Parts: sequence; structure tokens; C-alpha cells
Amino acid sequence: MKKSLGPQTMVYPLPVWCVGTYDKAGKPNLATVAWAGICCSKPPCVAVSLREATYTYGNILERGAYTVNVPSAAYAAEADYFGIASGRDVDKFQESGLTPVPSGLVDAPYVGEFPLVLECKLLQHNQIGLHTQFIGEIMDVKAEDAVLGQDGKPDIKRIDPIIYATKVQQYYRTGDLIGKAFAMGRKR
Repeated sequence: MKKSLGPQTMVYPLPVWCVGTYDKAGKPNLATVAWAGICCSKPPCVAVSLREATYTYGNILERGAYTVNVPSAAYAAEADYFGIASGRDVDKFQESGLTPVPSGLVDAPYVGEFPLVLECKLLQHNQIGLHTQFIGEIMDVKAEDAVLGQDGKPDIKRIDPIIYATKVQQYYRTGDLIGKAFAMGRKR
């Protein structure tokens, strides 16, 4: 029997993504988000949800762009820091020692050391309640050669992404392969 836990933001797992933006003065900034995901196939789009009080919220509206940076587990402490500190008060790139790389396609920086990056042009934003959902069209996906498999596609084990457990506020790694999508269900 399932126990009712009431309405709350509880779904597992959540991504740990670092959203890259520039502020009005051109200073690069990062914010860690978990309220995020793919939201459209054509055009390819990703959504991130932020509170209006965040520094990144204003940056996205000002510049009309953002990057989604997928950190590997080796950068879990940095990703956590980007969600704790405010870009209003500190230069997160400088404090973390990570490298801001200007996107050639959108008006936003990405993290040079992170294995996977999505460069996004803001299509629309919708205020839902406490959060506003920013929908960005994915203009390009960049991946380090080291995380590409023999088929040329990103390999989740090589990326070693971080996932977030919201109610216990803990980070995890992904697990083992359990089967091929759109195939293992056909065996019924």
C-alpha cells in the first residue's frame, strides 16, 4: 500500500544542471538548477525554472539566452557552490577556478571543464507561480571527445552526470545499464 505524501515537488531523479548567463555588464555567471528538462523535440528545446529573485532570472531576460552545463561527478562541489552563492555577490567562475567560454551561437557562457553543454536561445518564458519556466531552443550541443562512445554519441557512463534527490538534498551518480530503450519492452 502506498502512503500519501501530499502535493510537493518530489520526483526522482532530478538533473543537476548549471545554467550559464551573462549579466548586464557582461560578467559570466552560473546557477545550479534541478527544476529542468527537455520539453520539445521539434524544435529541440529545454526548460529551466527559476525564481524571480535569482540573479540568473534577470540575466536570461536581459540577454535572451542561456547555456545548460552538465557537470560530471568530479565537479559536484563546484555545482553545489553555484547553487549556494549569488552572482550578485561573487564571481562564481573566478571563485571556482573554472573557465567561462563564450558561446559562438548564443549570448551566454559555458563551462569549459564540463563534458556536455547545450547552447540555448530563449523562446519564451511562463510564470507558473513561485517559479518562471524559461524555454530555450537548443542551438547546439557540445560534448568533449572523451565522453563520446564508439558510435559518436555521448555515453552516460563517461559523462558521469550528477543527479539530485530533492527531499533528502543529496547528490548521486547514475547507475548500471538495465536495458535498451524502445527494445526491451518489445519482448512481451
